[in-house]
Amino acid sequence: MVEEKRAFGYICPHCGKPVYAERTRFAMVAGPMDVFCECGKSALHMEADTLQRYHLQVPCGVCGGTHDAVCKDSALFSGRGIGLACAKAQQICCYIGWPEEVQPKLDALADLCVGMKEKQNNGEEQDAESFFNDVIMYEVLSELKEIAGRDGISCTCGSHRWSMKVHHAAVDLQCRECGAALRIPAANDRDLENLCCQMKLTIKGKV
Repeated sequence: MVEEKRAFGYICPHCGKPVYAERTRFAMVAGPMDVFCECGKSALHMEADTLQRYHLQVPCGVCGGTHDAVCKDSALFSGRGIGLACAKAQQICCYIGWPEEVQPKLDALADLCVGMKEKQNNGEEQDAESFFNDVIMYEVLSELKEIAGRDGISCTCGSHRWSMKVHHAAVDLQCRECGAALRIPAANDRDLENLCCQMKLTIKGKV
């Protein structure tokens, strides 16, 4: 019988790349554990204490620092997963759980961090207000990744090739063939609910 694995995902604050790894329960309880970024400059560290709690040091791609967290073993080993938040920006910066849950959420977090970096490079202040609602933006990006994962985003011109641009309170999906765009609002709960009802998204093409 194959042992169930738990996935770990965070954004490296040094190189900006998503860091993803899977570990078995045996590996997690065997002793201190590290998940390293391939750049070698960051690592998620986890070790247990005598009270069945796990202490984590989490690199944060949102604020650039490192956060300490304490989780019960039941939270780490059961359920779909947990998110650990950046204490500075109140934004999820790490996810632990089922691999099929962590991967799309990590991709969404990577897009979110890229959007925040672009704002910083454009001279806009990078803080907790970088997006109209960080939590909604994160969930919208996660949902878009899930729709894309089932090839649910296309253009009426016939193309399934598209790119994404993250804004303050919306996400644009742009067809790579004809250049048409579809704007997805990402400001409040209603925007998220409307997106969650969509199995597919269709960009209205220019041709």
